[in-house]
Order: sequence, then structure tokens, then C-alpha cells
Amino acid sequence: MFALIVHFQVRSGHEDAFDALVAQTVDGIRAHGTGTLLHAVHTVDSDPGARVFYMLYENRASFHAHEQRDYTARFISERARHLAAPPLVEFLSTRSVVTGTYRAGSSQTPRSPES
Repeated sequence: MFALIVHFQVRSGHEDAFDALVAQTVDGIRAHGTGTLLHAVHTVDSDPGARVFYMLYENRASFHAHEQRDYTARFISERARHLAAPPLVEFLSTRSVVTGTYRAGSSQTPRSPES
């Protein structure tokens, strides 16, 4: 697996326009995002202009394929006008994964990536 987090600081007054651009991009990912396991878009409770993306891909090649898609190129070219600063990109190394609805103390056992 290959993962990254991207932090965006949206310019004041541009939140709705940025979110609309993100929604169009997410529609493209939903329709054509082969190799995309998860693409989560978050707001930050304490900062109305902050957006955080968490993206998980099958592998690095899937990420590179995502970067070449028209919807991604459009997002990259249009996002700058809405941002107060360049995005902060953090590439992640996966150490462990828990999936499903595991709750501490339940009879369910967390699943590892190998299972």
C-alpha cells in the first residue's frame, strides 16, 4: 500500500469554491480511480479554512496513475487561486492497518493487511 496526507489552507472566502473543486475531483476518482483504496477529505473543527486529504492506494504505480488523470490535473491547476499557502504533502509508510468495525473489548479481532 501507498499513502499520503495533504494539508491545505484555504483562503478566507474561498472555502465554498475550493470545496466545489474538490467535489468535482472526488466524482472523477469515484468513477475512474482504479487503484485508489481510499480518498478521504476532511475539514478541521478548529480551523474552518483547513482541509486535509488522506489517500490510500494499492501501490505507488496507482498513485502515479491517479496523478495523470484529467480530473487530478484540473484540480492541481485550479487549486492555487483558492489557497493561502502551498499544500503540505506527507508521504506515509504503512505500519499496520485495522479495517472493519472493531471496538475495543468486543469479541471481534482486528484484521491485518495479510488477512
